Amino acid sequence: MRKADIAEFFARLQAQNPEPTTELVSINNFTLLVAVVLSAQATDVGVNKATGPLFAVADTPAKMVALGEDKLRDYIRTIGLYRNKAKNVIKLSAALLADHGGQVPADRAALEALPGVGRKTANVVLNTAFGESTIAVDTHLFRLANRTGLAPGKTPLAVEQGLLRRVPPDYLRHAHHWLILHGRYICKARKPDCPNCVVRDLCDFKGKTVA
Repeated sequence: MRKADIAEFFARLQAQNPEPTTELVSINNFTLLVAVVLSAQATDVGVNKATGPLFAVADTPAKMVALGEDKLRDYIRTIGLYRNKAKNVIKLSAALLADHGGQVPADRAALEALPGVGRKTANVVLNTAFGESTIAVDTHLFRLANRTGLAPGKTPLAVEQGLLRRVPPDYLRHAHHWLILHGRYICKARKPDCPNCVVRDLCDFKGKTVA
């Protein structure tokens, strides 16, 4: 995709949704971190259903540790991989208390050192909580970047690095959310909704669908 087309691509997404954000519901930076950890291989809708009641009783690392792993499992039982995620959430909560004064660090290395937190999760937290121009590559974004020709890559890291190089600076802050939402609702895996896509004429995808 040409440089001018990429700028137009994001200009249209911005016009459609000027202030995009995550669909995960959170109360503060800690609950955002927990929600993102829980969202791995799960839908945001499913996570939100579980975390509503959970965050009503445990919205700080101290409260989460006090809740304990067994009770936490009961709250998140409907989420995939809930046993391992419960273990990680308790461990990361304890680590935040021990190493960061109970606060979520605004530092990639410190975030990725927390149990259950990888590069994608760290990128979401850095972007959403701290306003950094990071791009978290999930399955939707990986598909969209390759399908459209926006930033083709064989791995999530390659796609991330390609996007960081190619997205115009003025759009980089919100690019992550625009692309994820577009991939989730328009550029879907099985049948992309090309007739209702605002960037269909800029896209390199050969198998565009018709109404």
